[in-house]
Amino acid sequence: MKSQPIVGAAVFTAVMETAGYRCQCEGECGNAHAKGGGRCHHEHDHYTSKRGRRVRLLAAPVDPLATDVAAARLPASELRAWCPDCRGAAARIARKRLPAASTDQCGLFDL
Repeated sequence: MKSQPIVGAAVFTAVMETAGYRCQCEGECGNAHAKGGGRCHHEHDHYTSKRGRRVRLLAAPVDPLATDVAAARLPASELRAWCPDCRGAAARIARKRLPAASTDQCGLFDL
């Protein structure tokens, strides 16, 4: 039996079964995943390498910048399986692509 979270197990299981208990990243993290045929090779409850750490996949939105509140409202069909490495890297890349914040204060301190 695969490990699963205590809360939201039904949604988690639905997402993982759809993904085949394998990370669904196809390069959004910046890695081409050449060894996995274009898809991340990490599988839930498997190890990263012979002496590596155990992988625990996440059921999370496709958009890595979605807020926790928005993510909690999504049905299982709009979630995908992510390994923590791919999810973190995809979020960093997505944040870099955001437009720069405006430095204009719109006259806030004009006298």
